[in-house]
Amino acid sequence: MKEGIFKTVWELKKRGYADSTIQGYAGKLRTLSRLDNLNNPESVRSLIARKKCSNAFKEALVNAYDHYVKVNGLSWKKPLYKRQRGLPYVATTEQINKIISRASKKYALIFSILRDTGLRPIEIHNLTLKSVDLEKGVITVKSAKFGNPRVLKLKTSTLAMLREYIKNLNLHLNEKLFPNSSAIRHSFARYRNIVAEKLHEPNLRKIRLYDLRHHFATMLYHKTKDILYVKEQLGHKRLESTLIYTHLVDFKDEEYIVRVTKTVKEACQLIEAGFEYVTDIEDTKLFRKRK
Repeated sequence: MKEGIFKTVWELKKRGYADSTIQGYAGKLRTLSRLDNLNNPESVRSLIARKKCSNAFKEALVNAYDHYVKVNGLSWKKPLYKRQRGLPYVATTEQINKIISRASKKYALIFSILRDTGLRPIEIHNLTLKSVDLEKGVITVKSAKFGNPRVLKLKTSTLAMLREYIKNLNLHLNEKLFPNSSAIRHSFARYRNIVAEKLHEPNLRKIRLYDLRHHFATMLYHKTKDILYVKEQLGHKRLESTLIYTHLVDFKDEEYIVRVTKTVKEACQLIEAGFEYVTDIEDTKLFRKRK
């Protein structure tokens, strides 16, 4: 079965599938192989039907196994599972920062970059020293799903963490800076659960690593109301993938922290802290940030 999985992975690589897609399929095939004989399609079909999981996950298992069947000369009657599409969960900045504050230095940096840039987990894994411009405070990203490459700005605090992190490493230009996406995902879940238990906030357990990308996109659309700019920053190929974020922005009932400033220096500090400009009143500038 391992040979069959390897054969499937190699065929998908030759067909030009994205690495992140191939990794997803391979992981699901390994999951199925631990539970059943992959060379017995009818048995696998029954296994998927009995498995206690969402239709979305069953659909993903079916799609992965369908590639295995075709590549390895098998045949089966492909079952149909329709996922119920829902809106992604959008965590608040405060919730995300609570998790980041309890993480190790390395993972606090990783989660901060994901929060600031909306990178996919596989994209942050692919970052190398060559991807980073410490002078300009930007990273250059090649999309994991054949979308457009993009240049993304880091917040001042995150850039300082990245400089400190790189200073302590002896890397070649093309060496990867961070662990693989699976390790990042598991670490995020571990830190999230620790914080949820310590602070007695069970809602924190709803937050997945990928929700940092949803948070970035939602906040960016909230600030700019420019869906094409959000599409560009996310590296989406199709606008339809980005339009979902227009449905997530509904902060009318949210509470805000309000700050007033009269100087450029104070205004810059507020913007770096995540505040957005609202208006001018009597020679002062008003800024606000969601609690």
